[in-house]
Amino acid sequence: MNAPLAAVVLCAGKGTRMKSEMAKVLHPLLGRPMAWYPITRAFEAGCQQVVAVVGHQAEQVKTTLAKAFEGQPLAFAVQQQQRGTGDAVASARAALTGFSGAVLILYGDVPLLTADTLSRLVAAFRAGKGPLAMVSCRPGDPTGYGRVLRGPGGRVEGVVEHKDATPQQRLIQEINAGLYVADARFLWGALETLTPQNAQGELYLTDIVAKAAKEGEVAVVEADPREVEGVNDRAELAERAELLRARINKRHMQAGVTLTDPASTFIDEGVEIGPDTVIGPSVTISGECEIGSGVTIGQGSVLVHTTIGDGTDVKPYSVFEDAVVGPRCQVGPFARVRPGSVLDEGVHLGNFVETKKTRLKKGAKANHLAYLGDAEIGAGTNVGAGTITCNYDGVNKHQTVLGDGVFVGSDTQLVAPVKVGDGAFIAAGSTITDDVPAGALALSRTAQTNKEGWAERRKKVLEGMAKKKD
Repeated sequence: MNAPLAAVVLCAGKGTRMKSEMAKVLHPLLGRPMAWYPITRAFEAGCQQVVAVVGHQAEQVKTTLAKAFEGQPLAFAVQQQQRGTGDAVASARAALTGFSGAVLILYGDVPLLTADTLSRLVAAFRAGKGPLAMVSCRPGDPTGYGRVLRGPGGRVEGVVEHKDATPQQRLIQEINAGLYVADARFLWGALETLTPQNAQGELYLTDIVAKAAKEGEVAVVEADPREVEGVNDRAELAERAELLRARINKRHMQAGVTLTDPASTFIDEGVEIGPDTVIGPSVTISGECEIGSGVTIGQGSVLVHTTIGDGTDVKPYSVFEDAVVGPRCQVGPFARVRPGSVLDEGVHLGNFVETKKTRLKKGAKANHLAYLGDAEIGAGTNVGAGTITCNYDGVNKHQTVLGDGVFVGSDTQLVAPVKVGDGAFIAAGSTITDDVPAGALALSRTAQTNKEGWAERRKKVLEGMAKKKD
């Protein structure tokens, strides 16, 4: 039965072992808050509603996650006191008032959970004969985890936490991963009957497994132990990041992307990369990035919230942020493409060129040592080495506009606001403060003076000074 599906994601913990002022579920993992991953998986599993239960730093967690899932049906519930996982899930009941269907229960600090496992879990619940399905696994060392208790025929009878387990129960290798799908009516009723009869004095969510076993058969889906591991400290955060990074990189390589050194390549989840793209060592691609097909990204480059068109060649150690780069461009090495930069098709940006809020139209070139800020560079325009737009007067920013086919000589200063017409030439070493008409030559230099014999006279003066010292 394909009943409606909702999810409760527990994000209320403080995370004391993180040794941080930041709530644990907000710690970044490949560019995303840790809780982003289980919430995203819940939506991928088909949840029509997701409730994040918050507690520690509730407002900060709500603000961060609401921004990350803007426009999606994510609601929040507050666990007022840390009274255990059972109490945390019960806190979400009001946010799901009127919902009848199945409720998926996940954790904000379990980021490696896959869509495949959740799909299998939901399918097992819908095909089962009981009010609950759960995930289990068999780690190499089950110490510290709740054990799955099975009776005759392997039927699940309940879960016992490690601290409450008998020596015989601690020999059980199958552990409870803490991930469930439960019928909503059963879930809320079972939570109402929980009592803190355990070593911790908390309301254990795991106690609902025994209650479900009395009403029907509890379906179990086994998962890779690494997939359901939580994060308790920064060392574990780094370990989870390494596994997640390897998983993401493998997916891209299987889709036709070449990573010359996957171990040093960092690609955020959600980044899109076309086939036949080659990514060099020590490259970082984060945020909402889209990389086209046949792109080359050289060693050490960094891309943040950037689009790169098909066939573009990014040479080593170039940095992009909030930029749009068209097809068949050449950028770098050591270029910096700052927010608001747009490079149209076939643009060349060379070594140590920096752009900010600047559009370079088709075929424009700035190949060496330039700063182009708050500017519009026309199609086919060539910007010489050492050119800068003087866009800031100490109070306001002003725009520089270069028309199509303009030639800008080296070491030119364009003092904004200023416009240069189509096909104009600017002589090297000029400081341009006034508009330049189309087709004109603009130059602003002092007249050159050559003093014949000056070098020989200077040499004699220096020799005379040396003799006086002796």
